[in-house]
Amino acid sequence: MFIRKVLFIAIFLWTSLTPLHLCAEEIWKIASLNWQPYAGDTISKQGSSIEILRKLLKTEGITLVVEFYPWNRSKHLVQVNTEYIGIFPAWPEDGFNGSIISPAIDWSEISVMKRKGSEINFKDIDDLFDKYSVGVVQSYLYPKVFDDAIKNHPESVEAASSELSLLKKLSVGRGDVAITDPKVMHYLAKKHGISNVEVVKHIMKKELVIIFRDDNENKKRLELITTLLNNREKMSNIPF
Repeated sequence: MFIRKVLFIAIFLWTSLTPLHLCAEEIWKIASLNWQPYAGDTISKQGSSIEILRKLLKTEGITLVVEFYPWNRSKHLVQVNTEYIGIFPAWPEDGFNGSIISPAIDWSEISVMKRKGSEINFKDIDDLFDKYSVGVVQSYLYPKVFDDAIKNHPESVEAASSELSLLKKLSVGRGDVAITDPKVMHYLAKKHGISNVEVVKHIMKKELVIIFRDDNENKKRLELITTLLNNREKMSNIPF
């Protein structure tokens, strides 16, 4: 009985004196997609963008937990399941009703890609869709310039279920060009032994953000991540 009392007192004192952040570690759980090399459940550090976010949060003692799903499933989970705070990496266009969006944590690029040896010439995106069959990933919400062209030229669209499907279609001639991130397509091409795709033209850089569900806790998280990103920007501008 005496030993039990001593043990109880010791546990009480330890929990009373131990700082709160050591007792209850904060965890951010996000839903993501396999979008290699930015994010992926089978690649080193779960991808380059995930690694950036994880290191950023670690400076505040926050642990990042990532679960990977098809993209539409990820967005649905964040909207209906409070276990997930948001989706990342995402383009701002992926925001949904009742969402709030972080500043850029990382950057991607959108380019027009083609098969090597093919001739592709266009003045602008609308002209591209006028002249050619254009591959896109059907689950993606593209920036407005592409989204408008997709809606205005449905007969020119070669829809793919995934980035890998988009690559394979382009490589065998099912579509003249593809709109994608060249880093993603080159990564998948190397992985699957495909060597006949190349960039026609880089169109834009796109910020990769966290899309949070809009609630009080996530507003606090958004404020924190914004501060961390601002501090990172200030540090990067300091000459050494």
